[in-house]
Amino acid sequence: MNPLATELNEMIQKANPHVYEMLSTLGREMYFPKGILTQSAEAKAKAKKHNATLGVATEGGHLMALPSLMGQLKGFTSDEALPYAPVAGLAELRAAWRDKDLKDNPSLAGKSMSLPIVTNGLTHGLSIIADLFCEPGDTLLLPDQIWGNYRLTYVLRRGAQIATYPFFGEKPACGCGGKACLAPTTEQGASGSIMTGFNLPAFKAALQQACKGKSKVLVLLNFPNNPTGYSITRAEGEGIAAALTEAAQGGVNVVAVVDDAYYGLFYEPEVMTESLFSLLAGRHERLLAVKCDAATKEVFVWGLRVGFLSFSAGGVAADSPLFTALEKKVSGEIRSVMSNCSMLSQQAVLRSVKSAGFFAERAAKKEILQGRAREVKRVLADPRYGSAWTPYPFNSGYFMCVKLKKVSAETLRKALLEKYAVGTIATAERDLRVAFSCVEKENIQELFDIIYQAASELG
Repeated sequence: MNPLATELNEMIQKANPHVYEMLSTLGREMYFPKGILTQSAEAKAKAKKHNATLGVATEGGHLMALPSLMGQLKGFTSDEALPYAPVAGLAELRAAWRDKDLKDNPSLAGKSMSLPIVTNGLTHGLSIIADLFCEPGDTLLLPDQIWGNYRLTYVLRRGAQIATYPFFGEKPACGCGGKACLAPTTEQGASGSIMTGFNLPAFKAALQQACKGKSKVLVLLNFPNNPTGYSITRAEGEGIAAALTEAAQGGVNVVAVVDDAYYGLFYEPEVMTESLFSLLAGRHERLLAVKCDAATKEVFVWGLRVGFLSFSAGGVAADSPLFTALEKKVSGEIRSVMSNCSMLSQQAVLRSVKSAGFFAERAAKKEILQGRAREVKRVLADPRYGSAWTPYPFNSGYFMCVKLKKVSAETLRKALLEKYAVGTIATAERDLRVAFSCVEKENIQELFDIIYQAASELG
């Protein structure tokens, strides 16, 4: 093992030995090299006469640039837009994103957590965690409603064994046909049952089963959920946090990964508006909470690929060497795969997040999406759709799903595309995902009418 990796491992073991136990073989071997980058950093501080260390080209004291390119980047100089970024990310952006997170999640104040590390989008952050903490054969607990990329990242690439539980709960209808029973987080089920919110009892049972005979378990939680568009209530969040804490108290090391891809897009009053990470941060020595978030949806910059990773664990201070060592391991992972993330993207996101109007602008875009979500609910309240599908509960995010009663989702998806030029996503045998985020409010009625017509023709 490289001495630098050994040094980082010793830092982690001394600060929190349970986090060291969570690391994969690759995670333990990972380190951040002190080669060219360290020498270049030293030269930047001291080589005032000539600095011949950098792998860039300069001209007239500034980074060399093509006018045809810089002409497209109004407001940026070549020195701002084109240099390599620090491997862990632009320091000012990391601080600004932490400030944003604290404003969005006030209960994080005073809790020990790392400074966010910049990743190349949220998917990259999830992949880093998989590499550093997932060993082949490790159990990853997921609901049955998931973003399919989790399987590529954790199962195909890292050999995780998935344990699942039903995302939504159900309870028998009382004989009123479901109408009198409906609350904001429930919908009428296909067999006369009522689909409720997050299935906390099933989650607890699956977690207990996953922990049996195991020293470590990984848990991935995504709210607002992709594909269903459901976010947990405060009570559900506290129940999840309590269950994870109980597992940690029982002697199992828990890596709890919170996928906050759609954070902030909450549309109903019952939704918990803070990240689940805020309930897990600093909770227990055996509970490592990881926040994966991104500018992707929060700043509406999908292709800029700016994400963030934040860590928290119990029993350590905010300035703990644990976070320093984890940052270096993450930096080593980034360095080994892609060197660093885009400086231009980071600069653009930084300017947006630091602008005076950032929160108001974000709220205005959320209001548009909220209007579309509520229009979907208004449209789907029409009982005529009941013969074709059951809507899953939704209250946030970009998507909602319907559970089809008579046709397969893939058959309907193809028919919609080929006959009606309408695109949807089949996420399971009977589940069809509709992204209302990319459909104007005035077109939502027509969209569901077409889906209903196609489903009726096939069924």
